[in-house]
Amino acid sequence: MKTIAQSLRAIQNSLPKQQEINIVVVTKTRTPKEIEEAIAAGARFIGENRVQEAEEKFSRINNLHLVEKRLIGGLQTNKINKAIKLFDVIDSVHTPRLARKISEAAQRQNTKQRVLLQINSSKEGTKAGFDLEDKKEIIGCFKNEGLIVEGLMTMGPNTQQQEKIEQAFMKTKSLFDEINKDIKTKMTTLSMGMSGDFKIAIKSGSTAVRVGTAIFGPRS
Repeated sequence: MKTIAQSLRAIQNSLPKQQEINIVVVTKTRTPKEIEEAIAAGARFIGENRVQEAEEKFSRINNLHLVEKRLIGGLQTNKINKAIKLFDVIDSVHTPRLARKISEAAQRQNTKQRVLLQINSSKEGTKAGFDLEDKKEIIGCFKNEGLIVEGLMTMGPNTQQQEKIEQAFMKTKSLFDEINKDIKTKMTTLSMGMSGDFKIAIKSGSTAVRVGTAIFGPRS
């Protein structure tokens, strides 16, 4: 069985050398010790799904200052203030209302919150996010003074069919390019792809992949 360091290195080595791809190490349900090990092995971005779990764990991770902390799971409005204090980036802003609420809370805290806007590229009812056609609402989020919108995030469809996964990713990449033509400060992050489909995502233009199982092994 590979160690965490070996698994992370294997993924880093499998990435195309000509592109800069950030690996967001998904640490949901992982122990502080496992997370410390991943950071020591070179992880520079970690992704947590829940504000409460992150709050409990972060104070027990000694080398946490070496990584950028990203919230990749859904955010309830009553946890916004805490999320701003805990995370460098919120990757899961899925409605104009949530964008506005985060912006207002950030302004009250005298800060600007870095965010990604979540796109439901597969149109699955189980997934949150803006529709691909919601371009006007997406661009509207950039007007929130308390936000720095750095890019888009999507999850591939729940299928084994590579063609369908690729289509969803390519549509998100097209939307990313279209929006960048219409805005002054360009987005730089397109977060697509997880343990099972990150290679397809990278081919489709992803600049960040979210990988947990392929580094830590299956969740217990």
